[in-house]
Amino acid sequence: MGPNTNPDYKPSTHGLKVLIAGAGIGGLVAAIALRQQGHHVELFERSRFANEIGAAIHLTPNANGLPKKIGIDTREKGAVLTEREWLLIHRAHLHEALKEKAQVPGKGKPAILHTSSKVAAIDLKSATIVLEDGTTVQGDLIIGADGVHSVTRCHVQAGDEVLDDPETANLFCAPGSLDTWKSANSRIIVYPCVHNQILNFVCIHPDSLSNTGVINGWQQSVGKGTLLNIYQDFNPRIRKVLDKADPETLKIWPLLDLDTLPSWVNEQFALIGDAAHPFLPYRASGGAIAIEDGLSLAAMLPGDVKKEDIPERLKLYEKARHERVTTIQEFTRESGRRNLSVAEEHLWSQNRDFYYRQPTVFGPMPGPRQDFWGRSRAAASTKATYCTASIKIKTSRTLLKNLLPNPSYEFSGTGSVAYVTFSQTSLKGLDWLAGGGYNHMGLYIHGIEYKRPNGEALKGSYLPVLFEDFADPIISGREEIGFPKVFSSIDVNKLQRSHYVSTSWRGAVWGRMTLTGLKEAKHDPEQSTTASPTDEGLLVHRYMPRVGNDQRGKPEAEYPVFVNFGQEQMTVPSRINRVPKAEHADLHIDGLDWSQLPTLHHIISRLVEIPIYEVVEAGVVEGEGVSDLSSAKGV
Repeated sequence: MGPNTNPDYKPSTHGLKVLIAGAGIGGLVAAIALRQQGHHVELFERSRFANEIGAAIHLTPNANGLPKKIGIDTREKGAVLTEREWLLIHRAHLHEALKEKAQVPGKGKPAILHTSSKVAAIDLKSATIVLEDGTTVQGDLIIGADGVHSVTRCHVQAGDEVLDDPETANLFCAPGSLDTWKSANSRIIVYPCVHNQILNFVCIHPDSLSNTGVINGWQQSVGKGTLLNIYQDFNPRIRKVLDKADPETLKIWPLLDLDTLPSWVNEQFALIGDAAHPFLPYRASGGAIAIEDGLSLAAMLPGDVKKEDIPERLKLYEKARHERVTTIQEFTRESGRRNLSVAEEHLWSQNRDFYYRQPTVFGPMPGPRQDFWGRSRAAASTKATYCTASIKIKTSRTLLKNLLPNPSYEFSGTGSVAYVTFSQTSLKGLDWLAGGGYNHMGLYIHGIEYKRPNGEALKGSYLPVLFEDFADPIISGREEIGFPKVFSSIDVNKLQRSHYVSTSWRGAVWGRMTLTGLKEAKHDPEQSTTASPTDEGLLVHRYMPRVGNDQRGKPEAEYPVFVNFGQEQMTVPSRINRVPKAEHADLHIDGLDWSQLPTLHHIISRLVEIPIYEVVEAGVVEGEGVSDLSSAKGV
């Protein structure tokens, strides 16, 4: 039986003509309940129902009695009773029972089901749906039950406010594009999702501007005034877009984001089931909630409801359901965070933002750049503190060339001298270490260029080795960003006018750095603590060996890695608080021997060779905002 396409259609005085996009569980339950209320129902399903498949569905205690209300006993269809009225039924069997109940003679006029009838568009003003083949069908009410990949969902979203405004429409005119607005310490990144129907805004800023932090949780609300104040210096047109945001949807994760749909209804149109609120699988609630939606909607639309009352009744449906559904959704998300399952592994595989390190079977590995759920720690990193003591010396360029990995690395310019910095940093208040910290010490060779095959050059300081006194950053740094990290004990004695650093391996002291006569000096709050003024970033050389005796000396991976200082400053703004300069500085390195340094002697003995022609400068830098090195990229 084909759909009614009569252009002169007039609604019946006895019941509404209801058009349902989608004949899944939610759509069929709504169809049965609405026909029993005296309405005329037509369903439009994109598939042919030729070979229905699906796993078992859970009829949880909140939903297992609802099918009986519309005349379906799920136990007759093979539902299995678990403890405390929790029924399990094969999805295809439940679906078949609902299809049959919707169409057979009985209470109310049987619903009409159109298969292979994909809804391509809807017109809210005339309550008309347009099928993919161009057929139009008019009614009094449209229900969107077309699942998680809903075509109809866009009709309850306010995205058109941006496109309908002549001042903002051309900001996002290219479908699928990603746009970024930047300032010195903040960014707005905008990209479309859900088939170009939703614009997602990621507004990155120092958490000091919104007075929030990771310690306060990931679901903090923020006022629109705060949002607009943070981005007050941005282009007026992008600020106008931000001003269109619903204040109740603004959350800090600590990023500003849009979470739940602001509404499920619009005039004579309503969403139900996954079209309104997709569920993760962890609490087996999606099907049950869709059944609840269908019956709740029907309860708000008795047979004698007037057409002009539809918008008000749909708002009542949303009001009755919204808090319950979103609460259960949040419980489901929380269960997902704590439940290791096949479904979760699938979700992990779909998220390209996760870092994986050994052992991978336990899920993504938390570290400096992400938590267990893949969320950036950049905002929390702005609250971490650092104290860096360094000695910059003039030395032999000829000798330092032996520490460069290959001929593609070379010094800029000519001459026989070069400059290096021995730099030791103590970190504290790191979110990824639950507020703890650690020490590291590195050798930074300034004025290095890496020549790409196309002739372009990357300029920066080169880091041949970085010593750290804590295992976790060593592992994450080596595996995730290719840094040449090794273990060494690092002891720091910080006094008012002096700073002492001692490095050792199991009691064998191989290095001492002493800074005395420290006096406060003027400083640039945003200067780098280790870079030369001409350095654009930091260069390291990644090397991972192959496995197997026959593969010795062969790399699994070998390439340069570049950390852009400018990008790091935008991601985690760093601010210098104090810069005491030293009147005197001394550096002493002892190579010892293999018995005292069985894993480090080959490194330390090379550092001993570096001559000190002159101490150029020495001092201490204290500040907040610890770079997470997330801009590191293979070259």
